[in-house]
Amino acid sequence: MKILHGPGTAPGPCALTIGSFDGVHRGHQAMLALLASEARHRGLPPAVLTFEPHPRDFFAARAGTPDAAPRRIGTLRDKLAELARCGVAQVMVMRFDAALAALSPQAFIDEVLCRRLDARYVLVGDDFRFGARRAGDYALLDAEGARRGFDVARMQSYEVHGLRVSSSAVREALAAGDMARAADLLGRPYALSGRVLHGRKLGRELGFRTLNQRFGHPRPAAMGIFVSQVRGLAAHPLPAVSSLGVRPAVEDAGRVLLETHVLDWPSGLANEAGYGHCVTVDLLHKLHDERPYPSLDALQAGIAADVQAARDWFAARRPMPG
Repeated sequence: MKILHGPGTAPGPCALTIGSFDGVHRGHQAMLALLASEARHRGLPPAVLTFEPHPRDFFAARAGTPDAAPRRIGTLRDKLAELARCGVAQVMVMRFDAALAALSPQAFIDEVLCRRLDARYVLVGDDFRFGARRAGDYALLDAEGARRGFDVARMQSYEVHGLRVSSSAVREALAAGDMARAADLLGRPYALSGRVLHGRKLGRELGFRTLNQRFGHPRPAAMGIFVSQVRGLAAHPLPAVSSLGVRPAVEDAGRVLLETHVLDWPSGLANEAGYGHCVTVDLLHKLHDERPYPSLDALQAGIAADVQAARDWFAARRPMPG
């Protein structure tokens, strides 16, 4: 998959869909499947135009109310990986800034869709709006497509069990700690990936080594302590327990980190094997919110309790011997 960063132009004509794609949930996946089908029919590469930061992040920051922005489901890395898995051939990541926010709907069509991306087919959702003050809608896009020579199509909402699938619904499930519901909406377990970094080695001192990954957004959609599994270190997923948050029990709290302790480290895997590697952590079940502990001894006891709770959770799901 080709990843393009504005303000350059795409390498040729494409079939395009547009959106933030936070989480790349089942509704997004259905849209991308339709895009791929239409792209094959037209002999065009399926392409996505997406934005960083999220447009609502930009407007909330400009208004001085950053907490009004939606919590982030996944990182840009995760979004790009899922788009590639869905068969997208090229992604343009445009920086959402004041200049882009000020573009009129007509200028967005002329400058972005036609000049930069050479879109020949544009697929949008049923609630799609674009341009300054969200003044552009499907009717305008369709009329301009007829005038400028590109096809426009609209896809209706995707539903699971009669409920509309959306990034907002995924955020609500994650905020409630309902990981099964989130997985149902996503079509896969909720997962975060990233490169394993060196930390303070506090977990090692406490007897619980951790794989540390940064979450590149100050407000993740999920926070707390989770039963998890790690993919990318061994031939099979490794059962684990993870903490996602700002670590209120340690001195350098504030940065959002995903810290994961593998329950049983494989004997053939070196202790330092994870550092520098990109691994994926599936958050399977929420144990509880983050807790402040009054001392390192209390923190150690809390981690031990979480480790046992994770072991019990996995044990309850192992098939009974026949």
